[in-house]
Amino acid sequence: MNLKIAVLAGDGIGPEISTVGVEVMKTVCAKFGHNVSFEYALCGAAAIDQTGDPFPEATYEACLRADAVLFSAVGDPKYDNDPTATVRPEQGLLAMRKKLGLFANIRPVQTFKCLLHHSPLRAELVEGADFLCIRELTGGMYFGEKYQDNDRAYDTNLYTRPEIERILKVAYEYARQRRRHLTVVDKANVLASSRLWRQIAQEMAPRYPDVTTDYMFVDNAAMRMIQDPRFFDVMVTENTFGDILTDEGSVISGSMGLLPSASIGTGTPVFEPIHGSWPQAAGLNIANPLAQILSVAMLFEHFGLMEEGALIRRAVDASLDACVRTPEIQVVGGLQYGTREVGRWIVRQLL
Repeated sequence: MNLKIAVLAGDGIGPEISTVGVEVMKTVCAKFGHNVSFEYALCGAAAIDQTGDPFPEATYEACLRADAVLFSAVGDPKYDNDPTATVRPEQGLLAMRKKLGLFANIRPVQTFKCLLHHSPLRAELVEGADFLCIRELTGGMYFGEKYQDNDRAYDTNLYTRPEIERILKVAYEYARQRRRHLTVVDKANVLASSRLWRQIAQEMAPRYPDVTTDYMFVDNAAMRMIQDPRFFDVMVTENTFGDILTDEGSVISGSMGLLPSASIGTGTPVFEPIHGSWPQAAGLNIANPLAQILSVAMLFEHFGLMEEGALIRRAVDASLDACVRTPEIQVVGGLQYGTREVGRWIVRQLL
C-alpha cells in the first residue's frame, strides 16, 4: 500500500512524540512492504507564531493531499494565560475538524494489567475495562452561535437531525464490531437538544436489533464510569459532554499518555494521542510516546492493515511488561527511560 501522511507535530511535547510516531510508522511500513511519505505542516501556537493562523491554509492543503494525518498536540501557556487573546492554538484543532468534516471522535479506554496500580480506582473495578467513547465533534456549543459582553454571555448548543443520525450510525457500527451494547448519553430531562438526540436514537435503535441500546443522563454516566467502568462497551454523546467524559475515562488506565484516538468523517482522518501539549515537559525527554505510537496502530487499522496494528500493540505491551517506561508510569527503582529511549526500544521490537 502507498500511504501519504501529513504530520502535524504542533506544540509542547508534540515534536518529541511525533518523531517517535513517524519512526514507528516507517519501521512497520518497511517490514510489510508499504510505501509511505510524510509532509510536515504547522498547527497550533507554532503556526500562530509563524503565520498568525493556528491552522494555516497551507496546512489544510497538506491534510487534503494526505491519506491520513498524524497529529500530536497543540497549546501554549502564553495563550492559555491571556484571556484577551483573540487567536488561540486550540482554534486550529477546531478548524481542522470542521474543515476536514471530522464529525466523529473515536476514543478507546482500556486498562493494562501491569499498570492497574496506577489507576486512581481500585484494581478490581478497572481490571478488564475496555470501552469506546464516540464523541460528536463538529456541532453543539463549541460551534454554535456565541455572544459575550461584560454582563452577559451565551453559547448555543445547536444540533440538527443529520448531524445526530450520522454519529449514531457510526456508534452502532462500532457496537456491532464489539460486544453489541450501545449507551446513548444525554441530558434529556433538561435540554431540548438532548431530547432530540434521544428521540432520534429511539427511532434508529430498531434498525439495529442485534445491538442492545440503553440511555443514560450524562451525570449518571460520569458516576457509572467511576463505579463500574466495565458496564460500558460503546458510548456515544454530543460534543461538550464527550469532551468531559473522555477525559474522565482517560484516567481509568492510570495515565493519559497511554491512550490514542481517531477523528473520522467525510475528509482525511486524523490520529492523535488524547493528552495535551504539556509545555512544562517540552524538550525534557520525559513525555510518554505510547499514546502517539498507539495512534499509529489505529491509523493502520483504519486502512484495514490489522496485522500491522497488532504488531505495534504487541510491541507496546512488551515495553510495559519489560518496564521500559517513561517516568510517570515506571516502577519504583526501575531504570530511567526517556521519550527517545522508549521509542527506540519499541522500534527494535518491530524489526
